[in-house]
Amino acid sequence: MPNMELNIAGWDMAIVVVYLVGIVALGCWAGTRRPKGQGQDYFLAGRTLSWPIIGLALFSTNISTIHLVSQAEEGYKNGLAYGNFEWMAAFTLIALALFFAPLYIRTRVSTLPDFLETRYNRACRNWLAVLSIISAVLIHIGFSLYTGAIVLKGLFGIDVMTSIVLIAVLTGLYTVIGGLMAVVVTESVQTIILLAGAICITTIGYIKVGGWEGLASSVDPVKLTMLRSAADPAKLPWYAVLLGYPVTGIWYWCADQTIVQRVLAAKNENHARVGPLFAGFIKILPVFIFILPGTIALALIKQGKIPPLENSADTYSHLIQTLLPTGLKGVVAAALLAALMGTVSGALNSIATLFSYDIYKPLRPQTSDRTLVLIGRIVTVIAMVAAILWSPLIGNFESIYQGCVKIVCYISPPITAVFLLGVFWRRASALGAMAALYIGSVMGLVTFLLDWYKVDWWTINPLMATFYLCVICCLIQIVVSLAKPAQLTDRAKELVWSDWREPLRGRAWSGLGNYKFLSALLFVVMIVLYVIFR
Repeated sequence: MPNMELNIAGWDMAIVVVYLVGIVALGCWAGTRRPKGQGQDYFLAGRTLSWPIIGLALFSTNISTIHLVSQAEEGYKNGLAYGNFEWMAAFTLIALALFFAPLYIRTRVSTLPDFLETRYNRACRNWLAVLSIISAVLIHIGFSLYTGAIVLKGLFGIDVMTSIVLIAVLTGLYTVIGGLMAVVVTESVQTIILLAGAICITTIGYIKVGGWEGLASSVDPVKLTMLRSAADPAKLPWYAVLLGYPVTGIWYWCADQTIVQRVLAAKNENHARVGPLFAGFIKILPVFIFILPGTIALALIKQGKIPPLENSADTYSHLIQTLLPTGLKGVVAAALLAALMGTVSGALNSIATLFSYDIYKPLRPQTSDRTLVLIGRIVTVIAMVAAILWSPLIGNFESIYQGCVKIVCYISPPITAVFLLGVFWRRASALGAMAALYIGSVMGLVTFLLDWYKVDWWTINPLMATFYLCVICCLIQIVVSLAKPAQLTDRAKELVWSDWREPLRGRAWSGLGNYKFLSALLFVVMIVLYVIFR
């Protein structure tokens, strides 16, 4: 357990308290602006979200205290290597904007399991709904609560379990009351606070270290590169990133309900396309404002400008403590809590949506929207309790961030396979999808247990493991689909592209808002960044 000892002055504490009270009040107010009897209003914000809100909400839901606390630690130990998980996301957000979002919007599905039922069958919907709920509890909420507890322990000296419960109650309050509208409004504000706090600490550290020249002269040059060899201590070789990340990225950004729910709530297809692209541009920043500060901390210690670290897990708190003046400490502390609450609230709302629409309503089709909202609120509370019980176990991982990556690697392969083949291959059958989901999930569980118990002979890199698992799942679905072909229904045919160019023919806004132009621009910018930091 990291030993964070932040000295919070009166003004800093006041900023934190004002933030907590304000964000909870804002969430409750935003959620009560719409009638709560309608399920679409509660779970999908009445399908009224515009591209800026979608982009900011996508970023906020993705970024949590895992990123601020754990990525700084990775930056201290391994340099920019783990920034690949931020920059590679831009490519999968382009895929979401071009190929997945238009299908979701045109068919007006409420959830991604709903999409799978229409494309395949009811069994696929059930399986994905359960997997999505489990992943939301384990990954989005569990890891965020644990790292948030570390932050609150340092701020106020509250023990870990009390901190976890406090965070869950505060975040759950406005999520239960306000639904998705409360979530996205608060996420937008939290994104701004998060970026402001992170930019403050990066800028001050960058100036103190002597700019890029001072940083580069104080650390091993390899720490300022993104693409590494297999021999590098970061254990993140370039080929594993290029092969493995697309599997986890397509699941996370294109097929995970917690993330994609913001896109499903878009006003129209263009908003659904441009929102993710906006998020893709924002995803350039984390390498510089979350990971680079850790490398700056290493350089400052080597320069003798700040005291040495006893525990690398304390990197971010050490920077706050040694670099920031009174007032700014409170802003950054609020930013940490903003990152945490944005992720947890988004995940709780997606769990409520999944259970209400994909599990409960199919069993009781006559259920009214008002009852569905009530069921969603009850499930939100249950999910919070489950996450509270799971969170303390996360301390068993060597690194919080690497532990999160490993779980994603073992959950994502079968889901990525059935979505890719389902969207791009008309012959993909329901029986093939079921086989890939069932067998792939079992294989993922087995590989997770091999990793969890540190079995000696299991030495495969998690990103390479996720690539191998996805290839196997694709082969399973292809073989079964060819052996037992099935005729697509008329409705299912609407969910498959006839060829890869078809989604690019959708009507686009003119000028700079054209999704084709923005996709090309984002792609080129990312390639240039990789060339610079290769």
